[in-house]
Amino acid sequence: MIKALFLIFKPLETWERILQDQRSVVYLLIRYLLPMMALAAGAEVFGLIVWGQKQAGMHRIHKFTMNEAVTYEAVRSLVLVVVVVICALLIKMFGETFRRRHTWRQTFTLVIFGLSPIFLLRLVDAAPGINPCITWAIGMMLCLEVIYQGLPRVMEPDPPNAIGLFFMSALMLVAVTGLERFMTYWYLSGHIRPMGTAVACVVAKLSL
Repeated sequence: MIKALFLIFKPLETWERILQDQRSVVYLLIRYLLPMMALAAGAEVFGLIVWGQKQAGMHRIHKFTMNEAVTYEAVRSLVLVVVVVICALLIKMFGETFRRRHTWRQTFTLVIFGLSPIFLLRLVDAAPGINPCITWAIGMMLCLEVIYQGLPRVMEPDPPNAIGLFFMSALMLVAVTGLERFMTYWYLSGHIRPMGTAVACVVAKLSL
């Protein structure tokens, strides 16, 4: 989380330090992404249990049980890992359309650190009365700024192709993360009944 703050306020210096470290994909996943996700998930679990979530069409707050909140966050964390993988894969494919080969380490480094403001803003989602769509929008704007600074350094595209690669990557990141946030918001507000039933079944089995 501290590095996410540095990427927001001191992006150039922080990206230079990241590139100097030359960390592997496994290291980034285990030592950076997963702990950051776990911290954000823990904050959200606390918020769902203590403050709950307002349900659509109802004038009451639904407070989640421990099993419900943990199961929801576990599923969401798995989805977010898939989101990171998909984004890294698509950015790698976009880069190759500009006739330049990129490694998995480059694309995962860009995506994991580039999306860190989104995970940072998830801490705010735990507070009551916060619209998660607003925190996503703010986080996404910060992410695009961080990626704008990091993409030329991490991916090293040819200068004429840099803006095109950034534009395509930005559209994809907005679409994929926006879809994830839309689905989770609708579930928490009680719109997606089938998913709620499925999660309830999982919680019931875990309780046995």
